[in-house]
Amino acid sequence: MKFKKFEELPIWKLALKITKIIYDLTAKGKFSKDFNLRDQIRRAIISVSSNIVEGFEKNNNNEFIRYLKITKGSVGEVRNQLYIALSINYITTKEFEETNKMLEDLANQIGGFIGYLQKHRKQIRNP
Repeated sequence: MKFKKFEELPIWKLALKITKIIYDLTAKGKFSKDFNLRDQIRRAIISVSSNIVEGFEKNNNNEFIRYLKITKGSVGEVRNQLYIALSINYITTKEFEETNKMLEDLANQIGGFIGYLQKHRKQIRNP
């Protein structure tokens, strides 16, 4: 499996899609006025796609794996913050379930990709 640029990575594409959803959720109602939680969840979701790109651009499997592990942690952080938003009624149960499912899927894809890279230990992109 070789990728020439980060824009080809399915995990990056999904992360970008989820980023838009998080921004939409945090731009309305009480959520938009809770600057601490709003800004924290936005920073966390931005770090997901950013760390995918940063790791990929290192052009080194070990570094990419390290960044993907950080990315997976950030996905967990976003999920936790969604639980908080749900518990204080900033988002609906439906919004939570749909977004959380996408985040779980992203975490699983990242985990699978980490496993693939660890197993194969070869470059994932063409020089």
